[in-house]
Amino acid sequence: MLKQYLEAGKIVGTHGVRGELRIEPWCDSPQFLAKLKTLYWDAQGQKPVRVISSRPHKNLLLAVLEGCSSATEGDLLRGKILYLDRADVKLPADRYFIQDIVGLSVEDADSGRVYGTVTDVLRTGANDVYQVTDNDGKEYLLPVIPDVVVKTEIGEGKLLIRPIRGIFEDAD
Repeated sequence: MLKQYLEAGKIVGTHGVRGELRIEPWCDSPQFLAKLKTLYWDAQGQKPVRVISSRPHKNLLLAVLEGCSSATEGDLLRGKILYLDRADVKLPADRYFIQDIVGLSVEDADSGRVYGTVTDVLRTGANDVYQVTDNDGKEYLLPVIPDVVVKTEIGEGKLLIRPIRGIFEDAD
């Protein structure tokens, strides 16, 4: 089952003296996070906090959150994780939350062979790369390109692939 509330980022410090927080986004970009008007202090969504204002700044999001009006109050929040409600976000087709990808079973689209589980998503710039770990703990790097990733079935818990030569020892 998919989690309703996902980790959005971490408060890493303050900016200025009026309680503006520096938030390291754990999503595509600070621009993505800046669109949200409500964040949450907990993974269950029971402690919402209103985003009064926000703006991207380099690779961070600068935000003023309800209840934080000074640098002193902001310093007390350093290290806190903020969550987002997946219902507040509309992802384009064929885009997924990283937290939904990690844990998928990686299977051959043609033979059904299971190669392992996605254990990490690496953001390389050109395309993402999935780290796949097999049952013996061996790790493989799988480029997320149309020639390799055939279908992502989040609800089924599967990533269907056609491996290219060299990813797995015996791939053709």
